[in-house]
Amino acid sequence: MAMPIQRIFHMQLGTDGGTERFFLRLTKAFHARGIEQQFAVRPGTSWRGALDGMGRVHEGHYLRRWPNWWLRTQLLRREMRRWPADVVMGWRAPTARLMPSSGPAVRIVRLGDYPHHLGHFGHVDCIVGNAPNVLSHCENLGWTGRREIISNFATESGSEAVPRSALDTPEDATLVFAPGRFVSTKGFDTLVRAVARTPDLWLWLAGDGPDRADLEALVDGLGLRARTRFIGWVSDPSAYAKAADIYCVPSRKEPLGNVLLEGWMAGVPVISTRTEGPSWAATDRENALMVDIDDVAGFAGALGELAASPALRAALVEGGHRRLSERFSEARVVDQYLDLFERLRSGRG
Repeated sequence: MAMPIQRIFHMQLGTDGGTERFFLRLTKAFHARGIEQQFAVRPGTSWRGALDGMGRVHEGHYLRRWPNWWLRTQLLRREMRRWPADVVMGWRAPTARLMPSSGPAVRIVRLGDYPHHLGHFGHVDCIVGNAPNVLSHCENLGWTGRREIISNFATESGSEAVPRSALDTPEDATLVFAPGRFVSTKGFDTLVRAVARTPDLWLWLAGDGPDRADLEALVDGLGLRARTRFIGWVSDPSAYAKAADIYCVPSRKEPLGNVLLEGWMAGVPVISTRTEGPSWAATDRENALMVDIDDVAGFAGALGELAASPALRAALVEGGHRRLSERFSEARVVDQYLDLFERLRSGRG
């Protein structure tokens, strides 16, 4: 009988975002199952300390746009040979280039977004997509190898809600919250415009990115500065979400949407656009209110409806918790990964 999976080597070369937050959740869950792990990460990430105690961390610039990447890559591969893993798991498409070309390890790339091409995937045994549309995209690019859908899970942070007074926000205000990276695909401009159409709402935005200055200018131009707070990037957005009455996912593109799961976990009613992932994960008026992409009037209408209906807010919160337990629980997702690892390894034999 084959030994269970004991060692996983992760390659996570991202910075800050939903993929990185889920990476930390999954690696902590593997650690809790007694699995040994090592990690290759880029230097200077805000979450590096969260890996302490879970295994050795190799820090370096391993992608081609960095000087001396080739030497660092060779040193990393040497370290991987010294610590033979059962599974080598890459996070995001470019990490596939670092996969060993041979050896007993199962080689997996976990994708939470759409790769531009398959040029890096020559040594990959299986693509794991966190939603069906991610795999459909890879198939359209020509991928004919093994593929599997394993979604994400959210975990309770244990943090208390941030006091509204800490951000100079009235206790009796209807508070809207949205986290994410300030880039066009996240659609924060749509949310800001919708809030401007809905009197008396206050808005907290948690995140940062290249569009921040444009968003702040939009807030000022719409006269929302007095009731909008730019929180910046935070490691635990759930503490801010728990202070809110409404949680928003206004994205133009969202392959799955960790933020949707995080809103459910925080116990806040969710409004989301009908992007690919949320349309698969959520059901309109059962666990979220769904509106069309870029539909400012529709988003404003959903905000007004939730603000006026405590009963609807409570129903959506209950539905979100139910969907989490049915499809997106930690135990279910970790079991799916371990089962996939075993099936791929058995197929090698």
